This record gives sequence, C-alpha cells and structure tokens, in this order.
Amino acid sequence: MKELQVELNNARSYPIYIGSGLLGQTALLNRHIRSKQVLIVSNDTVAPLYLSTLQTGLSDYQVETIVLPDGEQFKTLQYLEHIFDKLLSKKFSRNATLLALGGGVIGDMAGFAAACYQRGIAFIQIPTTLLAQVDSSVGGKTGVNHPLGKNMIGAFCQPQCVIADADVLDTLDDRQLSAGLAEVIKYGLIRDPDFFVWLETNMALLLQRDKQALAYAIERSCINKAEVVAEDEFETGVRATLNLGHTFGHAIETGTGYGHYLHGEAVAIGTCFAADLSRRLGWLSDADVSRIIAIFKAANLPVTPPAEMTVARYIDLMSVDKKNVDGKIRVILLETIGKALLPLNVELNKLQDTLLQYAA
Repeated sequence: MKELQVELNNARSYPIYIGSGLLGQTALLNRHIRSKQVLIVSNDTVAPLYLSTLQTGLSDYQVETIVLPDGEQFKTLQYLEHIFDKLLSKKFSRNATLLALGGGVIGDMAGFAAACYQRGIAFIQIPTTLLAQVDSSVGGKTGVNHPLGKNMIGAFCQPQCVIADADVLDTLDDRQLSAGLAEVIKYGLIRDPDFFVWLETNMALLLQRDKQALAYAIERSCINKAEVVAEDEFETGVRATLNLGHTFGHAIETGTGYGHYLHGEAVAIGTCFAADLSRRLGWLSDADVSRIIAIFKAANLPVTPPAEMTVARYIDLMSVDKKNVDGKIRVILLETIGKALLPLNVELNKLQDTLLQYAA
C-alpha cells in the first residue's frame, strides 16, 4: 500500500491510500470514522459488487445504506434529497460519517451532502472508477448538476481520507477505464511532461489493465493532484489548470444531455479543442496538437465533438462556467505539452474559429 498526503497546512489535510485489497482493511476506515453512525452511499452498479465487503468490516457500527441509480443524469438536487432523507430518518448526528462508495457522481453527491447536513459532517471517499481514483475523489470539490450547467451547485468539502483500491478496477468496463485515462493524460499535459511521454509509451499496458502500469498511473496522477490542491485549495489560481478541456467538455455534457457522454470522453474532446485553440494563439505547434490527438485516440477516447452542437450552443453553455469573470469566457490553454496557462480571456473570434472546425 502507498500512502500520499494532501497537505493543506490545516486540520483538513488527509491521506490517500493506494493499493490492492483495501476495501477489506477495516483498520483504515477505523482511523477516520468519527462515531458509530455510518451511512454508505453507493449506486446500483457498484453496490451489488462491493457493498457487502465494506459492510462486513463495519459490524461494530450502526451502518445504514442508500443506493442511488447510476449515471450523471441522476446527479441532481432531487436525488441528493434521498441522502438527506436517510440521514434524518435514521436520526444521524453531526458526528456521523458518510462513506462514498462509487465513481465521481457518488463521490460528488455524498461529499455535497456531507458539506450540507447539519452544516457539515465527515465523509470518506472510496472511489471505484479510475477517473474517481485519479481525480474527482481528491481535492474536496463536491456538488450536483443543473440543467443549465454542470457542477454549478456545490461546495468545497475535503474528505477524511481517500481509499483507492486498485482491485475494484477489475470490474470496470472498458469504456469507463478509457474515460478515466482522459484525466490521467491531463496531468501530463498541464504539469508533468515526463509522465506524458510515459503514457505515450505505456498506453497499451494501461488498456490491458496491467497492474503495475495502472498502479504507477494512479500514484503519479494523485501526486500531481495533491500538489496542486495543496498549493491552491479553493481554486483561486493554479488549481484552475486542472480544468484543461473541461469548459468545452462541460458544454458537451450539458448540451447533449447528462450521461450521453461520459465525463472523461467529453474532457478528451474538450482538450482537443483547447489544443487547437492553443495552436491558433501561437503556443502549440502542429506536431504538439497531433501528439495530443493521438494519445486520446490511443486511449480509445473520442476526439471529434457531437455533430449536432452549434457554435452558438457552445458559446451559450461555455458562458456558464466557474472560471468566467464579468461575463467573459475564460479557458485553460497549453503553452507547451507539460505546461498549462492560467485562465485566459479568449477573443470570441478565435474561439469561434476553433469551434467552427467541428461544430454544426
């Protein structure tokens, strides 16, 4: 087992545990559960696979469970209410602990519920997808979607710990595995050029689920995420670079209906948009853009956006983004492969040129 630390210079610092067979190691949970009241939040895909394993190690606790439907389209205030209903009906106190057993949707929703219930209770992230293990479970961003914008309703709420059990990836389908690789690739692009080269060389091993390669990719990604979060917990500066491709990607997710594209798929397409725009503004070369497109293709990710999305639709949806200031669209771009730029106001005509290359 590897243990990394998210150093926040305050009581919100916490460990990330990475290894195999961690779901059965109750001692890890015991270190971070605050009281005898535990609510496990999961979904109807993950619960049949791993809920009983988790419950077995918690026999000394008052354990309640709630199983939500699986999918981005259920990441809403309506379904968030079900978590509050369970907490209240079982008379959970403010010393209770939520366990988020699932992918990014479950982690975001359980974390947001923890941030809100009685003005804040503890929660633990137990991510079961590659994307959640390398990205969404680390950093304390929680929330739900709105029909007009993704992740626009939420709160910062750091977990007590993150337990990333690599064994659960054995049951992850190929599409979800590739979606997680989009966020892994992102770290190489924004701050870790040596990792990007490693990914170019080892992508086939990752798709084959080579244990050693996956373990290295998870650890290297978490190290990158932890360092950025430690430097900028509340996204006032460098943390925004973690959103490379996300402004475009969120527009695709919202515009096509939540759940049609997996988050990582939309981010892959969005990163290709960002690379094209970076080239148009004089930073990336043609060869750089070709490398970026090639690595997403190698990861079995889409690089061409939905044909039905118009330029006007992109602009409308991208105007609802947390990085925007005074109504101006700001995006993360690349100066080089391995170095991202902080959010930039982009001239509308340049943005439209990139969008016109693909959009209807």
